[in-house]
Amino acid sequence: MAETMRRFFDSDIWWSFKRSPVTVVSAVVALICIGGAVLAPLIAPHNPFDLASLQLMDAFKPPAWDEDGAREYLLGTDDQGRDVLSAIMYGARVSLLVGFCAVVMSVVIGITAGLAAGYLGGTVDSVLMRIADIKLTFPTILIALLIDGMVRAALPRDVHDQLALYVVIFAIGFSNWPSFARTVRGSTMVERNKEYVQAARVIGLSRGRIMVSHVLPNVLGPVLVIATLQLGFAILTEATLSFLGVGVPPTQPSLGTLIRIGNDFLFSGEWWITIFPGVALIVLVLSVNLLGDWLRDALNPKLR
Repeated sequence: MAETMRRFFDSDIWWSFKRSPVTVVSAVVALICIGGAVLAPLIAPHNPFDLASLQLMDAFKPPAWDEDGAREYLLGTDDQGRDVLSAIMYGARVSLLVGFCAVVMSVVIGITAGLAAGYLGGTVDSVLMRIADIKLTFPTILIALLIDGMVRAALPRDVHDQLALYVVIFAIGFSNWPSFARTVRGSTMVERNKEYVQAARVIGLSRGRIMVSHVLPNVLGPVLVIATLQLGFAILTEATLSFLGVGVPPTQPSLGTLIRIGNDFLFSGEWWITIFPGVALIVLVLSVNLLGDWLRDALNPKLR
């Protein structure tokens, strides 16, 4: 373990990370956002989902620095007396959960399709890439809305509310796999003609083992970069769906749901209910995207 850590700190990637102040700041901000979301039950000032602790008399409290604000509500409260800061921390948990799970689903589907298309070629390649091309002609939001509408029509309302989180994850994950598939396909078509793959064929290894054990490790670099960038996109997509009212239910509010709730009071003077969740969403997505941009450059051998 110590040897692995030493080699990592001596690597070009760590040197590139230290030399980029923007990347260091982005990493710190991303860690703060993720840490605050994961540890929300332990460090959040209040539990916005504990109905017994909510006080309607504390509704629409402005931020603490306002003359009408309260010290125990740093960023104010919403229409139900929930602490906005605590709601943001709990909401970020849902947004990050949806983003991570959707990206993992996209990666699994994309790698599987890309490996099969790039290594097997022929009819398999043509069919899978035409499916990917057709998928790319439809916006992600439209496909997600279509999937959500089909599920709403097929299931009772109470059942749909229970499965809403999984429906959103499936809709976003299923919408974003073509970018991974096309990247993996291109890298696989290069790798399959190299000597180590030909040697594996000569000794009698199966196609599946060659793809998984030999080709896959050599095509994961671009996948990691795309996954980092797609994480921010998945979080934004979930926020958009929740803002439109077809995302996660109000009982599991994400940052998008908080923005939608606060939007109803934006022009009546309670600006903090929607502005602060919006700023949190921007900071989270921007930090993740900046890390993805750095990782893309750091893993590009032409830029070393």
